[in-house]
Amino acid sequence: MSGNKAVAYKAPGIVEIIDTPFPTFELQAGPGVNPANVGRKVPHGVILRTVSTNICGSDQHMVRGRTTAPAGLVLGHEITGEVIETGPDVEFIKVGDIVSVPFNISCGRCRNCKEGKTGICLNVNPDRPGSAYGYVDMGGWVGGQAEFVLVPYADWNLLRFPDRDQALEKIMDLTMLSDILPTGFHGAVTAGVGVGSTVYVAGAGPVGLAAAASAQLLGAAVVIVGDLNEDRLAQARSFGCETVNVANGDPADQIEQLLGVREVDAGIDAVGFEARGHGAGAQEAPAAVLNSLMDLTAAGGALGIPGLYVTGDPGAADEAAQKGSLSLSLGTGWAKSLSFTTGQCPVMKYNRQLMMAILHDRIQIAKAVNATAISLQDAPRGYAEFDAGAATKYVLNPNGYLS
Repeated sequence: MSGNKAVAYKAPGIVEIIDTPFPTFELQAGPGVNPANVGRKVPHGVILRTVSTNICGSDQHMVRGRTTAPAGLVLGHEITGEVIETGPDVEFIKVGDIVSVPFNISCGRCRNCKEGKTGICLNVNPDRPGSAYGYVDMGGWVGGQAEFVLVPYADWNLLRFPDRDQALEKIMDLTMLSDILPTGFHGAVTAGVGVGSTVYVAGAGPVGLAAAASAQLLGAAVVIVGDLNEDRLAQARSFGCETVNVANGDPADQIEQLLGVREVDAGIDAVGFEARGHGAGAQEAPAAVLNSLMDLTAAGGALGIPGLYVTGDPGAADEAAQKGSLSLSLGTGWAKSLSFTTGQCPVMKYNRQLMMAILHDRIQIAKAVNATAISLQDAPRGYAEFDAGAATKYVLNPNGYLS
């Protein structure tokens, strides 16, 4: 084997299908690859034939030109695959296994990994803790929106599905285990969602919908989803959520109409740094969602923040936001004794439990996020439609596994 087609970022608003080298057990130079990682040996890795690989809102931030991603970067951190080759140091993962790949790349050996903090592994990114496939400033590990991909530390990183036929039957649900379902679940858990909770989720994109479905799985009494996009709000209502359109004004006013009070027990930010304010014609305001959540979360509550925030945003409206500095009403949060949890979801903390919930029909996440399979060649269309606000989670099908 020598060929490998992949989806690459070319310029703001433009992705293309390119020919890229077939993976090997040594990291090669390329767009976005940290020079200190070039030549790194990966005997502990495996090569996957990609079963499914999803377009994520985090990818969309790069494609919009809102990060410092270099042209030519191969995209994709939501990966499910079949093992076709194992490195000499791989002991337990076998050729033929169908596996989910956590988007966090972690070594399993450092202090953080041993403490379960796999989102901030100390050994896989020479620049800072934490790494991911196909993402800007994340160490340069090649992305998985491709026919084939290398996964390091395979025995540690990979979640093997127990039955191949069952996995392929439920693959549109299981493909969400690489990122958005654990990420949404992490948002709900860190917001303190439990039996009887009232929950507000800001953002009805795939992560927000996954957070809402996760809140239901955790026993929430009421889950309210807020967004500007009516199609995405309709998708939230399709599985039992209440909704508010923030184009109509302050979500707290609309929450009061639903609950009789202006506050909820738990708030989840599934929007991130490209947030907009409230009301008709609202403009971009990167701190708007965080400040709103502090207002509408009850004293002593918590905010889960799976929404992405960055330290470099060349498209931000002001100089401070370009460096990730936001005008937060931290005094509100302090006065109300609110807790905040930010950062990458440590996928391995949740993915096995969520796999079991899927396999035993406790959650139908593909239906909740309106998962739709498209070919790898159709990736540019998927990116364009997702950017335009489609209420769809696009799942790429590079090798024909998906119907």
